[in-house]
Amino acid sequence: MRLRQPISQYIRQAAQLRVLAHALIACGLVLVIYVSAEYVGMFHDQRQLEREWAEQERAPVGNSSSRSIASAPSDRLTRILIPKINLDAVVVEGTNNRDLMKGPGHIRNTAYPGQAGNSVISAHRDTFFRNIYELQKGDVIEVRRNGQAYRYEVMSKKIVDPDDVSVIRPSKDARLTLITCYPTYFIGPAPERLVVAAKLLPNSPTETAQNQAQAHGAAE
Repeated sequence: MRLRQPISQYIRQAAQLRVLAHALIACGLVLVIYVSAEYVGMFHDQRQLEREWAEQERAPVGNSSSRSIASAPSDRLTRILIPKINLDAVVVEGTNNRDLMKGPGHIRNTAYPGQAGNSVISAHRDTFFRNIYELQKGDVIEVRRNGQAYRYEVMSKKIVDPDDVSVIRPSKDARLTLITCYPTYFIGPAPERLVVAAKLLPNSPTETAQNQAQAHGAAE
């Protein structure tokens, strides 16, 4: 009698452990399927954005012959390329969760890439901006928009609090700011933000246009 009770308890515990193990496996499979579906959707959205970007690049700004091409600046797509981390992605307008699952998002009400001012682009740390922590001072970021290519040079990299809005404030010079959550491999909502700041290099289209305008004004 004394032996049967421990054995029965052991059997019940083993059965409970099996149920728990099966439940954990099921949860893991659901999570894998969910994450895989999200990445497949992201890949599909990027391919569609690449086709739209290529179409826009072939057409003059303001061409109304195609419904997919609009003259509004917010409707013109942007492409960001960072050779050092093998990043090549089409940027969307907006930074809500759905936007950032399609691609890096341009923060509304900041300057557009190539313009004077602070152009701010954000992306998830586990997707498009996974490796921007590798960027160092002097690295080059290329942004293509409206048939022009703008080259930026990284000036600085820093960690800030999520509520630090100073990094998105307007600037007098043409600069590019990249933002993602940090630490990169933190489990759960990351407590900080990684900010990479870059300046527009001389002889980029915007710089050339400004210099030409200044020279023309001096000649008059």
